[in-house]
Amino acid sequence: MSSKNGSEKSENMVLNDQKRRRPGRPAGGNKSSDKRDLLLDTALKLFSNQGIAQTPLSAIATEAGVTPAMLHYYFKTREQLLDVLIDERYMPVRASMGGAFEMHPNDPVSALTALTQKFIDVSLQHPWFAPLWIREVLSETGILKQRIDERFGSRERQAALVWIRKWQDEGRLNPDLEPEFLFISLFGLTLLPVARLQHDIRKGETSLNSEMLSRHIAALLKSGVSNPDS
Repeated sequence: MSSKNGSEKSENMVLNDQKRRRPGRPAGGNKSSDKRDLLLDTALKLFSNQGIAQTPLSAIATEAGVTPAMLHYYFKTREQLLDVLIDERYMPVRASMGGAFEMHPNDPVSALTALTQKFIDVSLQHPWFAPLWIREVLSETGILKQRIDERFGSRERQAALVWIRKWQDEGRLNPDLEPEFLFISLFGLTLLPVARLQHDIRKGETSLNSEMLSRHIAALLKSGVSNPDS
């Protein structure tokens, strides 16, 4: 009887451990974690450079220097890999860009300027972020955008729109601005030039830097989003 109980306890421990582990996270030591991280980093690089739809799992395995069987050991499908990337790479980075509106509740120009600075800082810290966002989030047909919308909805975007409309109603923000277009404009002001800046810096073809870009964007915002009647 005690042997049977011990066997049942062991099986339950294994099942509980499997439930606790996130998709694609194997049991084991640091070598497994290092290999898994390499595959995630490689997937991000290829997805940002050529798009998710254009990147088969076999291409990720080849770029990472592993066999397709090894990649499938960690990630059974592209959808599972994408969910892990969203949870462990993309969402933490996106979360780090929050808080600008709450820090400047009565000064929308400062809030939007701080937000664009966060875009710049994050994009420079994570070279995959700007090109991936441009390819897969700004586009309505982007696979990453569709996957994030399916899993998380649009709560954050709707909350940001509430701030914009509130500031307009209070006369703090240009009433001619269209809230739905404002964030697309901010992305265009930051992520597009950051992606180009990164490319030109790697090739040694520019004397521009992130500080110049920050000053440029701040000047545009102060002239364009403040209420001209205030």
